Amino acid sequence: QPSTSLTGWGTNYFTLVCIKELTFELPDNAKQCFYEDITIGTKCTLEFQVVTGGHYDVDCRLEDPDGITLYKEMKKQYDSFTFTASRNGTFKFCFSNEFSTFTHKTVYFDFQVRSHPGKLCMESACVSIHEALKLVIDYQTHFRLREAQGRSRAEDLNTRVAFWSIGEAIILLVVSISQVVLLRSFFSDKKTTTTRVGS
Repeated sequence: QPSTSLTGWGTNYFTLVCIKELTFELPDNAKQCFYEDITIGTKCTLEFQVVTGGHYDVDCRLEDPDGITLYKEMKKQYDSFTFTASRNGTFKFCFSNEFSTFTHKTVYFDFQVRSHPGKLCMESACVSIHEALKLVIDYQTHFRLREAQGRSRAEDLNTRVAFWSIGEAIILLVVSISQVVLLRSFFSDKKTTTTRVGS
């Protein structure tokens, strides 16, 4: 099963707030895990959303360094979970599409790590401003993902309607041809019968 360490990768730092985002493809019958080293007392938030694929759902599981499950949800479209690390070590969270036999998914997640030791007033103000801006960015990202999800569903519906229309046209054509052939054979049989009686 593939795995990815998030430490030092795709990270934006601002004082004591660490934010990591990723959008990735999750094939059918597949599981993708990510790892993060976290110190005790650190507050973390995991948010995820399925952007495209199937019923827009995945399984998600979060474990602490001892393998204890902190969060587990099955077939979720999106969710958010906040926890405070109770020990030092490597935390693992996984997304699973193993229940799907032929549909791959596109998954977005946002992993935030916040530690709050003693700060100066200026540092606290900067962190507050940064977190407010991050909230705005989260809303924008959420709406972009919903737009992408809606567009994907609309395209899928449009494809189904097109195939249904083509199928109806083919059925109508076959029925029309069948009726013409049936009527022609009926009149042909009648003409043959009349000729025999006259002779």
